[in-house]
Amino acid sequence: MKLKQILSGAAAAALLLWAGVANAALYNFTVSGDYSASWRLDSAPTPDKVSAGEGFVLWDVSGNFPGAVFGFVDLIFFHGGGGGGLQIEDFSGDKVLLSSDGAQLYTGAESQPVFKLGTFALSEFQGGRNYTLTIAAAVPEPATRGMLLGGLALVGAAARRRRA
Repeated sequence: MKLKQILSGAAAAALLLWAGVANAALYNFTVSGDYSASWRLDSAPTPDKVSAGEGFVLWDVSGNFPGAVFGFVDLIFFHGGGGGGLQIEDFSGDKVLLSSDGAQLYTGAESQPVFKLGTFALSEFQGGRNYTLTIAAAVPEPATRGMLLGGLALVGAAARRRRA
């Protein structure tokens, strides 16, 4: 009896280690229109640089950014009071790939932002180009599915044990 408890506890611990640490929800970002790009971020990222009342910056974000030298960029999300929107900069190539005005894309303080879900119209800062940014919840990661299956297995094992 003791051996079964130890083995089931060890199996549960191994399953949790295999499943990994639960992450904040991942969001898919897709820009379309006169420039196209896509990337994934946590729903509530930790900014690399904060300008209170102006926005925040995330450095070295990887994704699909045409024109980026190494495939990663710096993303600047602007506060609605300053015109809102987003800027995509290729620091390595020393160029701005997209600079736009539009809605504020996050809630909360710049030091603790939470992205909004939805579709947002953006327009080029002092220009005539238009873009659409879609922020959508991503499909759960394999680690999340593993934790769900492991939890269901433990509940099933507990129910089976009680019946016996």
